[in-house]
Formats: sequence, C-alpha cells, structure tokens
Amino acid sequence: MMTLVLGGEKSGKSDYALSLLAAAPRPHAFVATGRALDPAFAAQIALHKKNRPAGLALAETILELPETLVDLRPRYAAILADSLDFWLFSCLRAGVLGERAAALESVLAAWEGPELILAGAEAGLGPMASDAFTREFARALGALNQMAARRAGRAVLVVAGLPLTLKEPVRERAQ
Repeated sequence: MMTLVLGGEKSGKSDYALSLLAAAPRPHAFVATGRALDPAFAAQIALHKKNRPAGLALAETILELPETLVDLRPRYAAILADSLDFWLFSCLRAGVLGERAAALESVLAAWEGPELILAGAEAGLGPMASDAFTREFARALGALNQMAARRAGRAVLVVAGLPLTLKEPVRERAQ
C-alpha cells in the first residue's frame, strides 16, 4: 500500500503521516529530505526530530530519494518519506528535477513490498510569490503531487489537523 499525505504549511500532515507509520507493521524507517537553510528551518527540523518515536530508523537524503527508498525496501515493513516538497525544492535548485522526478516515478510505479507513506505540501495552499523560481516550484510540485496521487492507493489531505480522504483503495465486493 502506498499512501500520499498532503497539506498546507503547519497543517498537521507530518503528525498524521507519523500516526499512519505508528499503525503500520514493523520495523519502520523514516526518510528525511529537509536540510536547514536558515535558523528558523533548523528549529522546525529539530522539533520534527523531537516528535519522532525514539529508535526510529532514519535515512537522510537530499537528491537520492528514489535510490534511498529502493535501498530501504527489503529491510523495513513500513517507510515514511517526509517531505516530497523539500526534496523537489532541492532537485529544482540543483537543476536535476527532470531526471530525479522520472527516477522517483519509476520507483513508485514498480513499488511492491513495504507500506510506503509519502508526505508533502499541496501546491497552491498559500500565497503565490511573484518570482519565477517560486512559480516554477509551484508548477513542479503540482505535477509531482498528481503523479504520486496516481500511483498511491490512498491519498489524504490534512487541513487544520483533520485528515480528509481523497482516494481510498478499491475493495472487492463480497459475492
């Protein structure tokens, strides 16, 4: 099962994604994609680390999210990757978005095995900046989220800490 958890900034999406991980089969792994670029973001990352369960296996990655997921797949029953938006930001800044997004789509298309939870921001849930880089980021994030939602069996939007189900697995009816 693959679940996509989306939400706006400080919507509660990471907490919700962690609750899904806690309910999943063990062992668990957490893939962190965020890198502190300023003191405020460093504080936010520190708070996220503090709120994670003790002993949770951690993999940190910047551009190599697809390879990290493939590497962790045989060793864990459930994996949470947080956040798709910061991973995309890093790929965009490095000028490798096209190849990295294609690699991630390939991994998600072939995903089998452990439960995979992908968390990230939803495009357009905030003010749109006037600079070209931010507009490019928003367009790329929208495309990435749509691709992940197509691949996911379940998709959830978290608003004000409340999960809203967008897509659920199709269940066969009993005869």
